[in-house]
Amino acid sequence: MESHFLLAAEGTTSTSRTLTITLFLVFVAITLAITIWASRQTKTATDFYAGGRQFSGFQNGMAIGGDYMSAASFLGIAGLIALYGYDGFLYSIGFLVAWLVALLLVAEFLRNSGRYTMADVLAFRMRQRPVRTAASVSTIVVSIFYLIAQMVGAGALVSLLLGIKPGQTFLGMDADTAKIATIILVGALMIVYVVVGGMKGTTYVQIVKAFLLMSGALVMTLLVLAHYKFNLSSLLGDAAQQSGKGTAFLEPGLRYGVETAGDAAKTFYSKMDLLSLGIALVLGTAGLPHILTRFYTVPTSRIARKSVLWAIGIIGTFYLFTLALGFGAAALVGGKAITAQDKAGNTAAPQLAQKLGIDYFGGDTGGAVLLAIIAAVAFATILAVVAGLTLASSSSVAHDFYASVIKRGQAGERDEVRVARISAFVIGAIAIVLSIFAQSLNVAFLVALAFAVAASANLPAILYSLFWKRFNTSGALWSIYGGLISAVFLVFFSPVVSGSPTAMFPDSDWHWFPLSNPGIISIPIGFLCGWIGTVISKESDADKYAELEVRSLTGHGAH
Repeated sequence: MESHFLLAAEGTTSTSRTLTITLFLVFVAITLAITIWASRQTKTATDFYAGGRQFSGFQNGMAIGGDYMSAASFLGIAGLIALYGYDGFLYSIGFLVAWLVALLLVAEFLRNSGRYTMADVLAFRMRQRPVRTAASVSTIVVSIFYLIAQMVGAGALVSLLLGIKPGQTFLGMDADTAKIATIILVGALMIVYVVVGGMKGTTYVQIVKAFLLMSGALVMTLLVLAHYKFNLSSLLGDAAQQSGKGTAFLEPGLRYGVETAGDAAKTFYSKMDLLSLGIALVLGTAGLPHILTRFYTVPTSRIARKSVLWAIGIIGTFYLFTLALGFGAAALVGGKAITAQDKAGNTAAPQLAQKLGIDYFGGDTGGAVLLAIIAAVAFATILAVVAGLTLASSSSVAHDFYASVIKRGQAGERDEVRVARISAFVIGAIAIVLSIFAQSLNVAFLVALAFAVAASANLPAILYSLFWKRFNTSGALWSIYGGLISAVFLVFFSPVVSGSPTAMFPDSDWHWFPLSNPGIISIPIGFLCGWIGTVISKESDADKYAELEVRSLTGHGAH
């Protein structure tokens, strides 16, 4: 595959490489120490899956923020804003508004109704085995989509850091091999975090990482604003000029909703893609397994609500920072330099850090230092999010599929945790292999696909289960499988996988679905399938629904 890594700025000398590697190793050592400490506190299944339900609202809010502020937020959104201006900022808005949906519709109800996983709620008044199997399959698919995005970000980041150019070698590897080695390294580290530390270790790593990321983004934002004497108009004007797109850079329609003269169909599909993306972003969060499991790590529903409010504050502030990072990268680094390094724009934020370091901290050495610090923070972000995702999916395999389906509820806690650890290995390996093929895609864009799959498969089943008395096992299976299959099917036949220069397989073309994000089709299909599956079955249990309703609203009878 053609390498996109051409910049690797001149300041990236052997000294800065050493500095970068040292910072990485320091962070990895600190987080591994936290994980090993947490492993000694992990004695039961509740400790492994839910961190012993001992976290405060602020701690869990920080951890949710850490889970949510992924490589997509830091690397992907900054890159999209740097390349597409106004249209890139749509991701920030969508990700943030989605939290209101999660807060109002699912946070407290889920906390009260389940124990460890999303399937605990779905299976409460249904037949356990088929519903838990479906929820487990859905959790794994959504997690793998999300994991691919993090791994791709890691490959792009480390190639920039180590200054690997085509034709050059690092530790005997060429640029492409070094990227693949990076993806494998990230996968191996995340597996260690999950297998050793469980939810407790992963949560503490998330909290540390959220603090580092907020601090790094704040410093870069202040430096960008100081460069323009805190005059936002000057920053935006310079960004538009340096982008090469003029005032169009600050207006909608550069990437989404593009009007193509003489081609009404193309214009229509572009506008539909924008709408589809918006729907997927806003509804996706409430169906993300690794976010939903966070609500089980607190002792009460009141603290669950408080943790979401903390998360909204932290995440909202961070997305304001991405505006400064994206437009700052466009103005100070320039679109050409960003795309020369990475066509998808995933390295815009680290390149901006290097430029700010050169300007404010004493030339090339200062640039190398700030680049190394920001890249280490981004690497921490990737590791922490990947660990959270792997934990959510491996927990679902062990708790939902192994304990409830295979062992019919007779599995011991020790066996359950052992299966969760084995699952982490397998899921990590699958994500590593798929990531190697997706290196040309923007990470925020990849995460939007995960949101679409989550909103199509998980959200209809969760909402129907909580709020519709008539909903039954057949409806749950239809909604999960219908939404999941339609979303994955449409993605496979979309320009994301084939038929475009930035596709996973750019040299092949089997696409016929015109939209890059399937949400506008697959999410309604998920809700419709759930309704059809329910009405064609006579199964109904009003007493069980009444019990779930009381439990979800009051917390009475919950764990």
